[in-house]
Amino acid sequence: MKLTILGCYAATPTTRFNPSAQLLEIKNHLFLIDCGEGTQVQLRKHKIKFTRINHIFISHLHGDHFFGLPGLISSFRLLGRERALHIYGPVGLKEAITLLLKLGDSWTNYPLIFHELSSDNSEKIYEDDKVKVTTLPLDHRVYTNGFLFKEKEGDRKLDVEAARKYKIDKSQFQNIKKGAGVTLDDGTYLPNEQVSLPPPKPKTYAYCSDTMYQPALAGRVTGVDVLYHEATFLHTEAHLAKKTKHTTAKQAAQLAQKANVGCLILGHYSTRYKSLRLFKEEATRVFPYVELAEDGKVFNF
Repeated sequence: MKLTILGCYAATPTTRFNPSAQLLEIKNHLFLIDCGEGTQVQLRKHKIKFTRINHIFISHLHGDHFFGLPGLISSFRLLGRERALHIYGPVGLKEAITLLLKLGDSWTNYPLIFHELSSDNSEKIYEDDKVKVTTLPLDHRVYTNGFLFKEKEGDRKLDVEAARKYKIDKSQFQNIKKGAGVTLDDGTYLPNEQVSLPPPKPKTYAYCSDTMYQPALAGRVTGVDVLYHEATFLHTEAHLAKKTKHTTAKQAAQLAQKANVGCLILGHYSTRYKSLRLFKEEATRVFPYVELAEDGKVFNF
């Protein structure tokens, strides 16, 4: 599982940092999560092949989370895209994007499929044989969702030592990985557990964009390997966080601790602060495993 931060700041871009956008590579999928201004330029900088992006998840309809989407959709068209593009986001996203395409006479020459969301309950919005994605309803000034990405358990691993010991033919290896047992030449049957090893533990990633502190959210992200959670303010501005329905670094850490996550990544910082280090210092007083999202930073889990 690989996470590339394309944009890590809140509403106002700076000369060094862009608004929210990140790329999650999981089980050979490349999912784009939020798409603030400058996202496609960031994709170029990181040499990401646009053709690999087939699913885009938009948390809510504040500009710093989706104003880069019309440009990206148009670039896909100019580059001759043919494959369908699936976009998951709140009701109203389709209307906003298609109006711009209409006024600019820029209709796509590829299928553009919107999956509009309106439920206040967690729901499955994508699933295949490798990954499942569900929503995480958040509490912000407009309808907002986070997203929970879960790998599905893969094939078992061949126990090479057992294969040598029992002189198992290579033709059986694939069946063993799929969970089958083996019958030896002398008629002895070996159950799968004797000739294989468990698959790696499936990885989980939770993305929680703009939201006020929600202790109940911990129950929905309990035990995830990586939690990205907004930390717009330091706790000295907790009154502003409450007023604008955002979260402080301390509150994000409290949630991570309560949910017993493997790692917490902070992001969506207000430009009022001169140093990102302040966010990590505040959070690690509560929860030890804290990382900072920064434009261009890549996390491998």
